Amino acid sequence: MSMVPVQGEERSLAVRLRSARMRRFAGRTAERELFAGALAASPAAAFVVLWVSGPPGIGKTALLEAFAEDARGAGRPVVSVNGRGAGPSRELFLDREAEIAAGETTVLLVDEVAWDEQLEDWFRQKFVPSLPADVLVVIAHRLPPDPGWRADLAWTELLRVISLRNLPPDVAEELLRARGVGDSCREPILAFAGGHPLALSLAAEVAVDGRRLTRSMRPSHDVVRTLLSTLVGSVPSARHRLALEICAHAYDTTEELLRAVLGSATESADLFAWLRLQPFIEYGDRGLYPHDVVRDALDVDLRWRDATGYESVHRKLKAHLLEKIRAAEGMAALEELRALAYLHRTSPVMQRYLSWERGDLGTELPIDGQDDVRAVLELGARSLGEAALPALKYWLERQPQAFSVYRSPGSPTPTAFVAKLRLEEPRADDLAADAVVATAWQHSRAAGPVRGGEHLTVVRYFVLAPECELPCGTGDLMQMRLIHEWIKGERLAWTYVAVTDVDRWREQLEYLDHDQVSGGAVTLFAHDWRAVPVELWLDRYVNHELFGAELEQSVPSDNLTVLSREDFDAAVRRALRAWRRTDQLTANPLIRSRLVAESKNADPVQGLREVIGAAAKVLDGDARTQHLYRAVATTYLRGVPTQEVAAERLDLPLSTYRRHLTRGLEEICGILWNRELYGAG
Repeated sequence: MSMVPVQGEERSLAVRLRSARMRRFAGRTAERELFAGALAASPAAAFVVLWVSGPPGIGKTALLEAFAEDARGAGRPVVSVNGRGAGPSRELFLDREAEIAAGETTVLLVDEVAWDEQLEDWFRQKFVPSLPADVLVVIAHRLPPDPGWRADLAWTELLRVISLRNLPPDVAEELLRARGVGDSCREPILAFAGGHPLALSLAAEVAVDGRRLTRSMRPSHDVVRTLLSTLVGSVPSARHRLALEICAHAYDTTEELLRAVLGSATESADLFAWLRLQPFIEYGDRGLYPHDVVRDALDVDLRWRDATGYESVHRKLKAHLLEKIRAAEGMAALEELRALAYLHRTSPVMQRYLSWERGDLGTELPIDGQDDVRAVLELGARSLGEAALPALKYWLERQPQAFSVYRSPGSPTPTAFVAKLRLEEPRADDLAADAVVATAWQHSRAAGPVRGGEHLTVVRYFVLAPECELPCGTGDLMQMRLIHEWIKGERLAWTYVAVTDVDRWREQLEYLDHDQVSGGAVTLFAHDWRAVPVELWLDRYVNHELFGAELEQSVPSDNLTVLSREDFDAAVRRALRAWRRTDQLTANPLIRSRLVAESKNADPVQGLREVIGAAAKVLDGDARTQHLYRAVATTYLRGVPTQEVAAERLDLPLSTYRRHLTRGLEEICGILWNRELYGAG
């Protein structure tokens, strides 16, 4: 037996429901004040249509419900048209036309209508003009109005468009409090959801349900499913979903980035055009990026659903960004580095040191004139102490080009400075003037001497004003510049970073694989780039970045060998003599060299043969050195019992053959040495 409520009870229940919704409503003060002004104004002074746009879950429907209560409170009749599931239909409005026109001051609230061009044109040109002059229309939709509204000059004063954004932190906290979320749970929810109303509501349900939350809260799979269903909905194809997932993982997405990851120019152009139309996609100076909640939901979903695909996207993004970083200069390089660093955003360490702020981070400029010198000395005295000034003054005179000064946005006064000293063979007076540089040089000589053509860099000063709290834009710039020079450094043997406020920087430097090598008033951290080159250095972070695994050790037991030029050439000759002896090649020190590490061959012996064979092929590719290649190939690669037999096969006098062989070996050693220092590129 069914029970039909009487009319009075139904009204009473409706009132109770509206009252409950309003008790939980928070924020949108400016929007409600705008609407209240329209209610109070004369028909001739007020706008006729208020269009509220914003992505799904941002609170458009809740705002319309608040508008309805405000309108009723002002004595205005309210008519609501909800088009959920109806498709683009004029009947939605025609069926309510009489009700709308019955009240001369009706407020028409339109939500979830599937607008298309024809329906929107009809509504603007025919339906709204047919209504009484004092009717107020409010439309909520995920997209702004069609350009036809703006093109019609008659609507210039009669249409108002507002875009809903995230709730500010204080309002988001008020919303959680209204939903019964305790003090201890609010911080992790805000860290996850920001000010996104739907994400806040879903996370609040988890908290009120009694489940324990942590500061690094990640949404549950139920929450992710609901978020994706509501905020993203269905997508046209698997490739569109992949484009979304790429966009979620990257800091900014451009058509070029999609092309690098997907490998198709035409497809990338189409997918980028589709992405930019989505209501949850934001526009930045350097590309597109999704709303934070959508980004997190997509990223978490892909990591859970397809870990292999997730890692593939990550590695392709990293390879593309690394290529861009190596080709870029100036601020463009720092922007690419910010994108690379963003792939580390789940690291608790990186969260404490990098802000990933969008917009103006400030300026970084070479030291320029005495005003900058005085500012550096003043900041140095405050941050380092008076005892540090003699060495600081020495390097300001000795290598002024090594200094950069940083200014926060809008500040004429430097808030930080960095000095990067490049040393190949320091002068005696350098070492006498600065004990820190002397310690770095002595350490390099003991741990892995700088070889001919190489250099080391001492970041002698890395000073951020004490009042600047990390993370901050200036700190981002300082760190990005250092990492850029590490990545691009040619023939860079060692980097040393000297800090006085060691507690401030230790965790970050250790995360960046710089080990402490000395202490005292100034602490030195160091990294040997020959033992752990850039590619291996970046690769150690992958599992940590993606899956939260413990950070891998960068220097395993079989760490790379750093050889002098003399020892290197000797090892090449031994490898050629043992070309067919796997046991002897396994013991060759080149097996643990950068050459073999970069060959990407799982079998190090085969990798060694490949790099030496490739060097020999360089000789074969030049008509001027082909005779040298034949001498080396006949002797070692093809294998002959004696040099006499090799000379006979080449139809050369023994002395000529030996001269060709010696020169061929020298050329091959030179090619390989250059690759050892510069890398495969």
